Amino acid sequence: MFEEKNKNVKVKLVHIPSGQGGQSTLDRLLAAKEAGQKSVDIDLYEAGINDLLVGEKNGLFHKLDTESIPNIAKVDENYMKDVNSMAIPYRASSVILAYNGEKVANPPQTAEQLYEWIRSNPSRFAYNDPATGGSGSSFVVTAIYNFLPPEAMHSQDPAIMEQWDQGFNLLKELHPFMYMEGIYPKKNQGTLDLLANGEVDMIPAWSDMALEQINKKLLPETTKLTQIEPAFTGGPTLLMIPEMSAKKEATYQFLDFVLSQEAQVVIVNNMFGYPGIKWSEMPGDLQKKFESVAKGYRQFQGGELGSEINKRWQEEVAAQ
Repeated sequence: MFEEKNKNVKVKLVHIPSGQGGQSTLDRLLAAKEAGQKSVDIDLYEAGINDLLVGEKNGLFHKLDTESIPNIAKVDENYMKDVNSMAIPYRASSVILAYNGEKVANPPQTAEQLYEWIRSNPSRFAYNDPATGGSGSSFVVTAIYNFLPPEAMHSQDPAIMEQWDQGFNLLKELHPFMYMEGIYPKKNQGTLDLLANGEVDMIPAWSDMALEQINKKLLPETTKLTQIEPAFTGGPTLLMIPEMSAKKEATYQFLDFVLSQEAQVVIVNNMFGYPGIKWSEMPGDLQKKFESVAKGYRQFQGGELGSEINKRWQEEVAAQ
């Protein structure tokens, strides 16, 4: 789409597998910086927040602004602050509630209402082992951090672990009300499968996975989606320009196109993601179609604290 409108720029897409593939790319950039190279053959890099944090610490990525990329003005300024303007959050997904609309007439609107629904409907709710997928992890993190100040979500200070007790007490109290009195499926797909075959009536799920599976009829037509308040966690996929790129002007053109309404409509309709730009910048029909889930999300940036949460969850919640 970009090349059709920008005949002066050719884009070479290089696919890298998630996990180790991404790490090798970041390692290449770090090695080039340490070797004192003046340029690299990577002009645009798609990654997540952890790569950005490593790159920012080592001066790998180029700061972005509306002078070079005017459509950045369409992005929520809070999301740009979260990435310190070192990246474009060009698409996103968040964890939401997916539920059977035939069985649940009035879905929970708040976290407290959700927990009360779980208590009132034993074995009809499931979340996956948090170490195996982000939807279960989001349920656990939300239960813990709703008892803490909002800024705690962005802290990597180990001292904050001393403030987790209330959240873990809640998770332990909810344990016997979960699917089969405390069975936790593996991976995000595990809970979606339980919802699909009617074994449960409500789960936390990634918005893009749920929307795609509804579209492909892998989930029943009765499946509905909603977001609670405070919202579950989510996160963007980022596009970053390496500081050593020699083709920044062409990359500015590309990023400005990515943030255009035309490109963002494709992200919503074809990739089932949230737009990188504000929903208010999207066409009215899409705003209406996705109004049940288009309420934003919170980002958990606890770094290694996530592993500590999973470890304690296994010991105190799953092991009951």
